[in-house]
Amino acid sequence: MTTDSITEQLPAKSKESAMLVLQRGAEAGRRWPLSRSNPLLIGRSEECTISLPDRQVSRVHARIAWNGDEYMLEDLDSKNGTHLNGQDIRQPSPLHDGDEIQIALRFKLAFVDTGATAPLSFETEKQGLRLDQETRQVWVNGVLIDPPLSLHQYRLLEALWNSGGGVVTREQIIDAVWPEADGEGVSEQAIDALVRRLRERIVETDEEFRYIVTVRGHGFRLENQ
Repeated sequence: MTTDSITEQLPAKSKESAMLVLQRGAEAGRRWPLSRSNPLLIGRSEECTISLPDRQVSRVHARIAWNGDEYMLEDLDSKNGTHLNGQDIRQPSPLHDGDEIQIALRFKLAFVDTGATAPLSFETEKQGLRLDQETRQVWVNGVLIDPPLSLHQYRLLEALWNSGGGVVTREQIIDAVWPEADGEGVSEQAIDALVRRLRERIVETDEEFRYIVTVRGHGFRLENQ
């Protein structure tokens, strides 16, 4: 969604604070007001204002601070980067109504400027799949998969997630899902059955998007929204 299309949905400015709205993640729709006097920290650490429990997120990943004229977004030498409207930022960058911030390409945050109200589209758009490797919980469009995935289903999804959209071969799946098998005794039928069941668990939450893609002759990959 472009900045212009988002801005059109915002009412006239008032005296409300600027804010960030979580677009993707288990708590999609949650909002954090910004303060001109105190910088806002984003990271994996619980001490950050916005704590995102994901190993792809650095402990202290990014900062938003008021510079006297506008709010600035700064990446704090994070491992997996901070993106603003799809562009990797290398230096502090100004924020404007409707800007989209991506943290490690795992989480999306929308910036809503002073006095604006978060548009409905921020809270209702597809949020995709998210995996928390610390708690082994999985969300699809902000909905927790419950009951949890089985151990083998989770291991398969984690292998696909960690590949970052790349192809995971059948041999790699065996190593990740059945490490105790040492590559022996796991048939292609067993892999196909596991992939099918994992797809079924995801479809229970999102019937419109195919997350696990078969790459014929190579393996499987995760295509996230």
